Amino acid sequence: MISPFSLQQADWDESPEKILLPPTDPNAEVQEIPGYKLVYADGACPRNYRVYKGDSMIGVIFQYITHWSNGVDSLRYAKSVDAAIGLDQFMKVARISKATMEQLARKEELLDKEFDVPSERLVAA
Repeated sequence: MISPFSLQQADWDESPEKILLPPTDPNAEVQEIPGYKLVYADGACPRNYRVYKGDSMIGVIFQYITHWSNGVDSLRYAKSVDAAIGLDQFMKVARISKATMEQLARKEELLDKEFDVPSERLVAA
């Protein structure tokens, strides 16, 4: 007879390895570069680093033997700071594009409203 797999509660708190350490953890491998912190996540080639600007993670960059990349463009960077700046600039453009699209959506919603509706009803909608 085949017995079902019994699940046991994992003891996560006593695990010798922590996954994705924050940049403030004393065991984290952190590289400080002007304006950014790189925190090693995993990998050998490429090595994966989470990129922090201030207290916020903005993305991931990759260290190869001969170059760095950020995964959002097809460029190869000679320095980690250049890959981080490229990632940061991409994220800024993405936020601006998203905000612009949200504004256009709101304008479209306004165009769909009845023209002679009293303003109190527009605010409630």
